[in-house]
Amino acid sequence: MDSLLLRPINAVLLCLVAYSCWASPLQAQRWQDLYEAETNAALPCRIMSPHSFKRGVKYPVVLSLHGAGGKGNSNQKQLKTWTKQLAQESVRKKFPCYVVAPQADQLWNRDHYDAIKRIISRLPQIDDKRIYILGHSMGGHGTYIFLQFEHDYFAAAAPSAGTGLRSTGAFIDPKRIQNYPIWAFHGDKDSVCPFAKQQKVFNEVKALNGNLKLTVWLGDNHGVSGKFIPGADNGKTIYSSDKCDREDDFLTWLFSQRRG
Repeated sequence: MDSLLLRPINAVLLCLVAYSCWASPLQAQRWQDLYEAETNAALPCRIMSPHSFKRGVKYPVVLSLHGAGGKGNSNQKQLKTWTKQLAQESVRKKFPCYVVAPQADQLWNRDHYDAIKRIISRLPQIDDKRIYILGHSMGGHGTYIFLQFEHDYFAAAAPSAGTGLRSTGAFIDPKRIQNYPIWAFHGDKDSVCPFAKQQKVFNEVKALNGNLKLTVWLGDNHGVSGKFIPGADNGKTIYSSDKCDREDDFLTWLFSQRRG
């Protein structure tokens, strides 16, 4: 008799387990679905549009450059930890913007830059004085590369672990980046992209009285890409000059920057 009574309960439990297994993958994919594939571009790209898009409003643009793990042409792998964080509903409501996530099959270069600018130029109602760039590792490297092509395109930049591998030669001219509002991030135990290279760039910009602030993740290695947006307790921030905005919340800092 007891076993007969348990059968309906067991059936319900099995249904709940089955639903959970079926629903969880969908739940995990929802944020990625916010990034729609750009079909008419010279390189793979996914774009998240502003939350509650309104006519007559100009929206800032965040350009996200992936690291080496996102390389290819699948138009999928370039969505990373920080693009997930930017897709959180609370973030989207507070900071409505476009997030442009292109994909490259090699180190970021001038051809990528020109193709990305064409993609951004086609977006409706953009605020061209508030175009931002960020990325981690190869994406941080690309951020520094892109900043040096022109002096009046980006409003601010956030390279994370972006100063190159041990074998990477010098590629950052401090005179070309000194006037950009830059908030850089780097683990001081980084064995992939050595912290000493970022410290050198900071020192050079500081000598020019430039606008670079650097958050050092004390005790961290290379895997810090999920930290720069929410912040973390082990971050220590230093400033190259009085020009640096002391705002300690990253997204508040980023979206308050305006070109010119």
